[in-house]
Amino acid sequence: MQKEVLILAIESSCDDTSAAIICNDKILANITATQKIHEQYGGVVPELASRDHQKNIIPVIDAALKKAGVNLSQINGIAFTRGPGLMGSLLVGASVAKSLSLSLDIPLIEVNHMQGHILAHFIKENDLQKIPSFPFLCLTISGGHTQLVKVKDYLDFELLGETTDDAVGEAFDKAAKILGLGYPGGPQIDKLAQQGDYTKFKFAESKVDELNFSFSGIKTSFLYFVQNHTQKNIRFVDENLNDICASYQKHLVSVLMKKLLKAAEQTGIKDVAIAGGVSANSEVRKQIEKAGKENNWNVFIPKLEYCTDNAAMIAVTAYYKYLKNDFCKLDVAPMVRMKI
Repeated sequence: MQKEVLILAIESSCDDTSAAIICNDKILANITATQKIHEQYGGVVPELASRDHQKNIIPVIDAALKKAGVNLSQINGIAFTRGPGLMGSLLVGASVAKSLSLSLDIPLIEVNHMQGHILAHFIKENDLQKIPSFPFLCLTISGGHTQLVKVKDYLDFELLGETTDDAVGEAFDKAAKILGLGYPGGPQIDKLAQQGDYTKFKFAESKVDELNFSFSGIKTSFLYFVQNHTQKNIRFVDENLNDICASYQKHLVSVLMKKLLKAAEQTGIKDVAIAGGVSANSEVRKQIEKAGKENNWNVFIPKLEYCTDNAAMIAVTAYYKYLKNDFCKLDVAPMVRMKI
């Protein structure tokens, strides 16, 4: 095995175009172009997303190579997000990755987006960095997914529970849209919640078996909550915005924590991590730290830059697949839905 493995990774599953260069488990460059066009529509428009990926992907790859000080001729493997995600967006990244793999005659590595979020914890920052020990629990929370995963090894995952309908990120974004906050809504709710009273309002909680989640009913109850109060007072939202955001955010996070606590109790695992875009939420981070102290967990929280969609997490996952010669053929097809 060669001493250094250089991998170029591409992430294009939704509305962020990202490219990263990794040397073994150390990131040399991680460049992301964020699409702003979706803000005016209150959500991601798939066709516009794929068009922007086509426009951004070559400049982003070029910028990553320059920042890393690496030439394409030095790259040992090309990685890309196979799924889950938007088909049009995934096709752009897959097509470019295949072209580079073919032209450079180097291995092609397909990566599961959700596995990437989890393995972001293994991106090496320094020699003193603490990383989870196997097996560990990971709560993966994003706009499209809410999952509880038992991570047995770098490439060995067991799904313990997941949402039966909507993801927690959707519950944040839907509420933000109802409140007139725009898109993406999660960060805006988080910001306003800092100034609010989280005990002010109560919301419905879905009853779901075992370690699964459900947020569809919570979204609907929030809509009725706002409608009912607005009928009585047209200025209800304006007068109570911070408290609404604080109460709703606290409620969503409490739903997540109850299931995480239950999973930790059932498995006896003490190494607990979070991953995905919603893991950037301040209340999520606060509550998992609190639970860690109360239950003697070793808690692992990713750096903010590795929470949202990025190619660094795809790169580190590809590195561990490269070590096992886990490559794919050029006829590999992207997948909108992909099991972890």
